[in-house]
Amino acid sequence: MAGLLQRVKSKMAIFAHRKARGMLDGEYGSVFRGRSLDFDDLRAYVPGDEVRDIDWKASARHGSPLIRRYVAVRRQTVLLVTDTGRNMAAEARSGEVKKDIAVLALGVMGYLAHRHGDVVGLVCGDSSGTRSLPAKGGEAHLERLLGHVDSHVRLDGAPSRIQAQLDHVIRNVKGRRLIFVVADELAADPVTAQLLRRLRAQHEVLWLTLRDADLAPAAGPGASNAAEAYSVADDSLLPGPPAMSAAVQAAYAEATAERDADRKAMFRTAGITEGDVAGSDDVITGLFALLERHRRAG
Repeated sequence: MAGLLQRVKSKMAIFAHRKARGMLDGEYGSVFRGRSLDFDDLRAYVPGDEVRDIDWKASARHGSPLIRRYVAVRRQTVLLVTDTGRNMAAEARSGEVKKDIAVLALGVMGYLAHRHGDVVGLVCGDSSGTRSLPAKGGEAHLERLLGHVDSHVRLDGAPSRIQAQLDHVIRNVKGRRLIFVVADELAADPVTAQLLRRLRAQHEVLWLTLRDADLAPAAGPGASNAAEAYSVADDSLLPGPPAMSAAVQAAYAEATAERDADRKAMFRTAGITEGDVAGSDDVITGLFALLERHRRAG
């Protein structure tokens, strides 16, 4: 059986041609630009330079635009943070198991870090506890991290509680890190909002949300034959579209939109760049958009 990292590489090859992969690499590299480099000197601005690299004070004194130059890129530590509770054994909007999408997303980010010479660690867990694997370099290490996530998500596992993993990072991870979180849809509440603000104050944070299965999809061919759905939380039967009246479906859609808006507002207030994906086919483009938005916000 092919290794998890090999599957990640194959997916990257399928969904991102060479130019797109280069753009993805460039967006990853830009996350720490100006934060991770040592200042060297100034030089004259030339067309094509990044405007954000202009030293405006020095330019004002000099009378023409000057660019800051940096040297000695320091190796960064990227910390992958994810939920391995039973919520991740549920179906995503695409019909895939959320765990499989999470492993792909974590693998893509980890592989980008590896290609840039960065080291990668992992924090994962559920409501029963949190596990931490130290940051190291190399593909073999990244394969172990992905395998750890893959093997710890089970339907009979403990409930999900990503807040416990965030609290672990806040209390135990010293020094500024690039934190990449992959998690289930998170409900907005004051306690979680406070955790996110504390996390953002200490670290650079990127967040990818895996979308829940849609219990009330738009009507279409085969909709009436949808399979029965069960909650991973308590095995209760969830009503599908055939059992829902039009009013119930409309109320469900409205509640989903309100929950999404509350979640996005919570991340925006905390200063954290968040994106979401519905399935594995969205991961490459979703990560590119996430990195690009983070760069522009920074």
